[in-house]
Amino acid sequence: MGTLPSSNFTNLSFGFRLLQGGGRFRGERRWVVKEKKWRKLCVQCEKRSLEMWRVWRRRWFDKVRCFSLSDGEGEEDRRSGPSSSSGEEVEHRGGGSDDDVRSESARASVSPRPPISLEGPVYNSFQVDSFKLMELLGPEKVDPSDVKLIKENLFGYSTFWVTKEEPFGDLNEGILFLGNLRGNREHVFAKLQHKLHEVVGGKYNLFMVEEPNSEGPDPRGGPRVSFGLLRKEVSEPGPTTLWQYVIALLLFILTIGSCVELGIASQISSLPPVVVKYFTDPDAIEPPDMQLLFPYVETALPLAYTVLAVQLIHEIGHFTVALSKKVKLGIPFFIPNITLGSFGAITQFKSILPDRRTKVDISMAGPLAGAALSFSMFCVGLLLSSNPAAAGDLVEVPSMLFQGSLLLGLISRATLGHTAMHAATVSIHPLVIGGWCGLTTTAFNMLPVGCLDGGRAVQRTPEKPCLNDVTGVGKLRQTALIATISLVVFTLLPVWDELAEELGIGLTTAF
Repeated sequence: MGTLPSSNFTNLSFGFRLLQGGGRFRGERRWVVKEKKWRKLCVQCEKRSLEMWRVWRRRWFDKVRCFSLSDGEGEEDRRSGPSSSSGEEVEHRGGGSDDDVRSESARASVSPRPPISLEGPVYNSFQVDSFKLMELLGPEKVDPSDVKLIKENLFGYSTFWVTKEEPFGDLNEGILFLGNLRGNREHVFAKLQHKLHEVVGGKYNLFMVEEPNSEGPDPRGGPRVSFGLLRKEVSEPGPTTLWQYVIALLLFILTIGSCVELGIASQISSLPPVVVKYFTDPDAIEPPDMQLLFPYVETALPLAYTVLAVQLIHEIGHFTVALSKKVKLGIPFFIPNITLGSFGAITQFKSILPDRRTKVDISMAGPLAGAALSFSMFCVGLLLSSNPAAAGDLVEVPSMLFQGSLLLGLISRATLGHTAMHAATVSIHPLVIGGWCGLTTTAFNMLPVGCLDGGRAVQRTPEKPCLNDVTGVGKLRQTALIATISLVVFTLLPVWDELAEELGIGLTTAF
C-alpha cells in the first residue's frame, strides 16, 4: 500500500480507478464486474463501486493502493496515478472516450465531503496560564512512580485485579483503581491497608468506595467496589487554627449570655414593681436601685445553668465516643439563641472516619446524651410542678407554650391534668423550661440535614468519605436511627387547635 502520514488520518482518501464495464488496479489482473450488482454510489467518484471496494478489500487487500491527500508523497503518487495509468493498456466493454475518463478522474480527485477535524479544543494563552496556575495552587497529586509501585505490590489476582484507572477526589488529585474484587471486601481492604503502609509508609490514604457508574452489583453480593488513593495531607482535615479558637471562645461567651437572658425572661413575673414602673412609665426620671435586681438575676441563673449543661453534655457525648473510636474532633462552635438559649454546636471531624458505623455512633452519641438529660429534667420539673412543697419556685408561663410540641404537650397534659393545663397560664418549675429547650434543641440537631448530627448519621454522601465507605451500618443502627427521627418529628410537630381543645391543652380562641 502507499505510505500513510504518521498518526494523521484526518484527510485520508482511498483512491482507485474503476473502468467502465470492469476494472483493474495498477496493472493487476482485470476483473469484469457487472454494474447492476452494485447499488450504492462511491462518495468520491460517484460510481457504483463502493460495495465492490468493500468486497475486494476483504479478498485482495494487498492489491489496492491508498493515496493520502495530506501527505506529500501521497500527493505525488496520486498526481502520477493518471499519467502512469495512461501508458497502460485500458480496455473498455461497451465503448468509452478519453473525455469520459478525464471527467471521471476529475470527479474522483475532488471529495464532496468536508474534511473531518480530529483536533481538540483550542485554548488561548490566558486559558493555558489559568490552567497552569490552578495546577500550581491546587493540592499535590499522587506520584506516578508510587502508583506503579502500589499496583505491583498491593493489587493482584488474590485481592483486587485492576482493570482501569480514573481521577479521584474533588480536584482529581488522586487515583481511583477500578477492577474486580477477589475476596471478602472487608478482609481485602484490611490486607491492602497493611500492605500500603509497608510499601509507601504513611504517605497515602486508601479509600474503599462504591464503583461509580457501575452496571450492576458485585457477584459476591453488595455493590461493586473500587479503591481510591489520596495523599494524607490532602485527604485529612487541617489542624485547628488560632482564629478558630478565638471565634469558638467568643461564641461560647455569647451562648452563656443567651442562656442567662433566657433565665431572666422566664422570671419576668417576679421582677420588682419599681423596676417595672421605671421601664413602663415614660414620666419616670429617677432610676431604681440596682440592688433590687440581684435577687432577680440569682433566680434566673438555675435555668441558665440547666440549658448550658444540656449543651455541654451533648458535646461530651460526642468526644467520649470519638475517643473510644480513636477519632479526633475539633473545638465546638456554639450557636447562641435568645429563644432556646442555644441552637447547639458545630463540631468538625479532625481525622478520617474508619467506616460508616463509627460516623453514626459519634453523630448520635451527642444527641442521645443531651436528650437523656433534657428528658430527665423535663419529667422531674413536671413532678415538682404538681408538688405543693415547691410552689415558691414555680414560674408562670402561657399555656400556649405547650401547644408547640405534640409529644411534650401530651406528656405535660398527662402529668399536670386538665384543670392546670386548660387555663391562660400554667405554673411550672424552671426545670420544665430547661428540659423543654434542651429537647427542642436536640430535635433540631437530629434533623437529617447537612452537617447536623442527623444529617451526618443518615446522609448517603458525607462531607468527607470514610476509609471504608461501602460497608453498611447494620440493622440495629438503622432501627435506632429511624426511631430517633420519629421522636424528632413528634417533638417538633405542634398541637393543632382541634386536638388542643379536645385534650384541654391551653385555651384556644375561635374566630
